[in-house]
Amino acid sequence: MTKEPLLNALDDYHQSTALCHTVKLIFSILLLLLIVFAVNNGAMDSKLKDVASILLNRNLDNYQQSIITIIKQIRLPRILTACIVGSALAISGVIFQAILQNPLADPFTIGISSGAAFGASLALLLNMIFALYVPITLFALIFALITLFIVILISHRGGGLESSNLIIAGIIISSIFSAGISMIKMVAGENVGAIVFWLMGNIGAMRWSDVGVLFVVTLVGFIIALYFSEDLNIMSLGNRTALSLGVNVKKTRLIYLLIASTLTAVSVAYCGIIGFIGLVVPHLLRFALKSDNRHLLPLSALLGALLLLASDTFTRTVFASEVPVGVFTTLFGGPFFIYIFLHRRSQSYE
Repeated sequence: MTKEPLLNALDDYHQSTALCHTVKLIFSILLLLLIVFAVNNGAMDSKLKDVASILLNRNLDNYQQSIITIIKQIRLPRILTACIVGSALAISGVIFQAILQNPLADPFTIGISSGAAFGASLALLLNMIFALYVPITLFALIFALITLFIVILISHRGGGLESSNLIIAGIIISSIFSAGISMIKMVAGENVGAIVFWLMGNIGAMRWSDVGVLFVVTLVGFIIALYFSEDLNIMSLGNRTALSLGVNVKKTRLIYLLIASTLTAVSVAYCGIIGFIGLVVPHLLRFALKSDNRHLLPLSALLGALLLLASDTFTRTVFASEVPVGVFTTLFGGPFFIYIFLHRRSQSYE
């Protein structure tokens, strides 16, 4: 009799794990198909065999140089960037929702995006006014890390690296940087369009060097996050439970803050602010499947890549004038998330 509940629990665990593996396979197949579709479609549609020949460097004399450039230097880096950034934002969302123990947390909760956006806006302003060549990405990364340091410092002085302290500190710093961005827009005057366009979130005009940096940072962050995923599971149960089970809460939380903040900072630095992905992807997966971060991290990475690539492909193939992907994800994701949230609340009261 005493073995029956344990056997039932093990059976449920194995079924849930098998379901997660199946979903991973489905997401991988869908992502591959979407990549093939995205490479072949755009302002200039092309045939699959022609794209394959160009990518494999076969019979290049049969194609115009402009077509080769569009496929290899413009479209493919953009597609890979969408996959990588979508994964990075979704992974960050999983981490923030776990360590902050808040299902509504996302990569921008503690102000990292605002800090990175301020740094990029400042770099753009300096380039426009003083004709400098300030690297936008570097400034965004620096200010994102400065933001993280300030948030941790305020939280530590305010009582420790607790979830509530981190969220409050993030709101304060985010408000300050948002005001700073508004000031930069005012000073920019007629040149404010470049800043506004960057803030909308855009993954166009990406170079292969940018793709390489994004891929390496995201891969390293994902591997580290997955390695400590069991500790992240325990931390989701609360600080007291984690401490009683031997987890160094402060050290683990700091490691995950650095991972998630770095992934968010790099994504914002290269592509601007892209909302919805980091908030909704892990929330939906937790609601539909399970909260085991050993499965949630790779599932979120795949679904984040799938959703951001689908959004970018839609904006550049359907609309006559290309819409920044950050605008589209927010317009689509906001109402969708409200529906999911209200639907879940209504179910909980049944």
